[in-house]
Amino acid sequence: MEMKTDVLIIGAGPTGLALAVQCIRYGIDFTIIDERAGTTPFSRAIGVQARTLEIYDQIGLADELISLGHAAEKVKFLKDGAVRGEADLSELGTGLSPYPFVLLVEQGLHEKLLYRYVTDHGRDVAWRHRLRSFGERDEGIAASVLDADGRELTISAKYLVGCDGAKSSVRHGLGLTFEGDTVERLFYVADVVLDWPHGHDALQINLGENTLTAFFPLKGENRWRLVGTFPEGHKKDEADVPYEEIEAQIEHDMGVKLDIEKVNWFSVYNVHSRAVNAFSKGRCFVAGDAAHIHTPAGAQGMNTGIQDGYNLAWKLALVLNGQANEGLLATYNEERLRNAKNLLSTTDRIFEFAASDEWFVSFVRNNIFPFVFGTALKFDVIKNEIFSIVSQIGISYAERTLSGGSGEFGVKAGDRLPWFRHEGRSIYESVREPSFHLLVFGDRNTSGDLLAAAGSPVKIATRSMPLSEEAKKAFGCERPFAALVRPDNYIGWLSDDLSAEALSAYLARF
Repeated sequence: MEMKTDVLIIGAGPTGLALAVQCIRYGIDFTIIDERAGTTPFSRAIGVQARTLEIYDQIGLADELISLGHAAEKVKFLKDGAVRGEADLSELGTGLSPYPFVLLVEQGLHEKLLYRYVTDHGRDVAWRHRLRSFGERDEGIAASVLDADGRELTISAKYLVGCDGAKSSVRHGLGLTFEGDTVERLFYVADVVLDWPHGHDALQINLGENTLTAFFPLKGENRWRLVGTFPEGHKKDEADVPYEEIEAQIEHDMGVKLDIEKVNWFSVYNVHSRAVNAFSKGRCFVAGDAAHIHTPAGAQGMNTGIQDGYNLAWKLALVLNGQANEGLLATYNEERLRNAKNLLSTTDRIFEFAASDEWFVSFVRNNIFPFVFGTALKFDVIKNEIFSIVSQIGISYAERTLSGGSGEFGVKAGDRLPWFRHEGRSIYESVREPSFHLLVFGDRNTSGDLLAAAGSPVKIATRSMPLSEEAKKAFGCERPFAALVRPDNYIGWLSDDLSAEALSAYLARF
């Protein structure tokens, strides 16, 4: 049997499903396969960051995903069973994003929402299909796939994207390296029903001497996600650790007895901090855990994988439609590889602070941090910096190939389009269409006139807007200016030179 498609997606976890959703949005023909029988029934990754919700807002999924979980409104720090300090998280990103919080929602529900979007649009996942081998052939990719009955199917695709997890067969097949380290701790995760005196309205973090223990409230009465580490020196194989040993470790670290009524699911695993040497090779790409894995600190992994696909999809669409040359696809590696390396550095530092047994770090973590963190968040400069990092709205492609323009601004070409309210409405309502957007603020020339003079082989939606105080503040510019916003809502070109020549020179690159 043989079939043809434009893009073959290997893996239907959050990264693969989110990429499939973007393919539907851009009208890309795709096939997606997965070895599993369906979406995961487990909670697994539960943190959804603001940047992911902004992406979902473009396709009408943000509100429904929010309804499936709840925002992390505050955090409590525990020591020996008592609350040592707490901090309000409910307005952490106010003024920076329409979603100024971290959403806690189970991965199983998240995947089902994405999968339903795929099926509602007349597509499906080829479940219980396994990639056997692949290689380049005739300006495309030929992949050998085994179906649920063990029959071989050949899929010819113009491009292949490996979203097949940490043990990625695509990454191995491409010969990409996966350099980094294995964290010298054994991690555990469990979904439980727990009745305790600390309420169900906050993320709870236990302050241990050399271990990390965190409790995340899930939707439903007394439902919690437990995440933690065994101390260094715990040498058991991950498959040999029963749940009772996890509970004993938690009670030892917290110094109290827990009233756990039910265990719905648990897992013990080793954590690695690794990234590929390249996100692409030839006509093949990797995304999500296939490209980068790290500690769960900061709830970054799943969100990063979703953004990998978000970055890649519009570039594939332009090339497949003949509106850009293949050099555009090289910017996927350029932009996302640097981000992955920054991500590993960030999560490693967070984990080191949270679980280090070095005496000074442990002293600060247990005796100073719980008392000052809440106060620190009252200062906008600290609060904004923390939210920008954790929410991933601060990821920037400044000084990369796709960033250009001129003039002095508070933001840069390559930054995410800053969020603000324009004439009472979210600026993001102006850039929902899956295309480039040319926004001209405060000039008598309309955006359409500028675009017509510049000429463009790609579809660009245009809009002229008054230079409001909100726009001046968001962009850090008092003069009329223009911003060419990429389909992924990053600023490609930003300039106070409103000549057609300046814009045309940028558009001619690809």
